[in-house]
Amino acid sequence: MGLLTIIRKSRRKEREMRILFLGLDNAGKTTILKKINGENISSISPTLGFNIKTFIHRNYTLNIWDVGGQRTLRPYWRNYFEQTDAIVWVVDSGDRMRMRDCKEELHNLLLEDRLSGASLLVFANKQDIQGSMSDEEIRTLLDLPGVRSHHWKIWPCSAVTGQNLVAGLDWIVHDVAHRLYYSSTAASVSGHTGAATA
Repeated sequence: MGLLTIIRKSRRKEREMRILFLGLDNAGKTTILKKINGENISSISPTLGFNIKTFIHRNYTLNIWDVGGQRTLRPYWRNYFEQTDAIVWVVDSGDRMRMRDCKEELHNLLLEDRLSGASLLVFANKQDIQGSMSDEEIRTLLDLPGVRSHHWKIWPCSAVTGQNLVAGLDWIVHDVAHRLYYSSTAASVSGHTGAATA
């Protein structure tokens, strides 16, 4: 009975994933998480530190760290890198002025050893706003085709309407699961790069 309990605990632990939600301030990280979780999104304050959400999705326990994106907080991002399985990079599709900043911060992240091999999902948020950049445009501006170190995908989405939020989460969970828990395909997936829009 003792051994069976240990095995069960191990299996439960094995089906956990640590996901880091990052991006510039006002990109919509917290709103996306609240929408996915079915919470009220009518009044959301800027994240001045970090929030942690834990919930079950597709039989996996997701431990999601939502970290503030203000310039003064970005140097502290590195405090959250340990044992990260996936990065969700949230982009404000209407913020053309800061796309260079957005690209630099993302590419600096991808150089971090502790994030090596982590799956990367780019949410092109605020697609419900008129005049927002398309996911294709954002893919080019962020130079995602140049990313060779991480398996990535970009999804156009809206934190307000919920468009593509679950589909994006499905992709990241599936990608991490295949890399970490299915050894027969881990080798081929971990080194693969690519992207497609929904």
